[in-house]
Amino acid sequence: MGNREALIEGAKTCLMEKGYSRTTARDIATAAGVSLAAIGYHFGSKEALMNEAMRQALDEWGVDVGKAMSAELPGEVDGRERFAATWGQAVKTLESPQTRALWVTQFEVLSMHVPELLEALSKMQGEAREGLATLFGSADENTDPDTVQQVGTFYQALMLGVIALSLFDPEKAPTGDDLAKAIQLVATQLGS
Repeated sequence: MGNREALIEGAKTCLMEKGYSRTTARDIATAAGVSLAAIGYHFGSKEALMNEAMRQALDEWGVDVGKAMSAELPGEVDGRERFAATWGQAVKTLESPQTRALWVTQFEVLSMHVPELLEALSKMQGEAREGLATLFGSADENTDPDTVQQVGTFYQALMLGVIALSLFDPEKAPTGDDLAKAIQLVATQLGS
C-alpha cells in the first residue's frame, strides 16, 4: 500500500475513533505510518484528505448495506414481507460499532457545515436514492427516473430517521416489522 492509500486508511480510522473535527493531521499521519508532509503532498490539506476518507467510508458502507439488504429471502414473499425483511437487514447493520461511528461522524459533519464535504455527500444522494428504491423492489430499469428518485427519497428519509433513532436509543429502534405496520397504517389513513 502506498502513502496515499495509507493516508486514506489512516484518516478513516481516525474518523471512526475521533470523529471529523477532533482528528488532527498528526493523528492521521501516525495512524497511516507516514510523515506529516505526505498529507500536503498527496491531498493538499487535511480537510481534502478527511473528505476523501469520509466519501470512501460511506461508499464502502453503501456496498455492505446493499449486500446485507439484498440477501435472498426464503421462498416467495409478498411486498410487506420483503419490506420488513429488508428493513430488518438495514437495522441490523447499525449494530456494528464501525457503522455507528460512521453515522455519528456523518451527523457531526452535517452540523459543522463543511461545504466541500456536504457537496460531495449531496452528489452521492441520487445514487443512494436509486439504490434504495431498487433494494426495496420499488424500481427497476423500466421505472421512470423521477419515480425512482421520489420513492428513493422516501426510503432515504426513513433510513436517516431510523439511523438517528438507533443512535439515540438502540433498544427502542424500530424493527422491519414495526416499520411495515406503520407504513400500512399510514397508507390506510391516506386512503390507499
